[in-house]
Amino acid sequence: MRAQPGQRDALIAILAEGTNAMPGCLAYVIAKDKTDPDALWITETWDSAASHKASLSLPAVRAAIARGRPLISGFERFETEPVAGVRTR
Repeated sequence: MRAQPGQRDALIAILAEGTNAMPGCLAYVIAKDKTDPDALWITETWDSAASHKASLSLPAVRAAIARGRPLISGFERFETEPVAGVRTR
């Protein structure tokens, strides 16, 4: 995701607020790009596509999207299929 110039930290704060309780979310990681001061990476792992879709109707998530949208200048989306790893929960 790319933030509007100079707004990355504000966008990170908004995104982090709306992610505390999302049923089915196994991991939600927000990371700063080390070479681009306006870019960030968000990695999400869900137990199902249905859980992810349902999360978009949660009030906290909807509020974070509404507040964050003006700070976003663009994004790319990549979907992967986890095949190995460690679950910590």
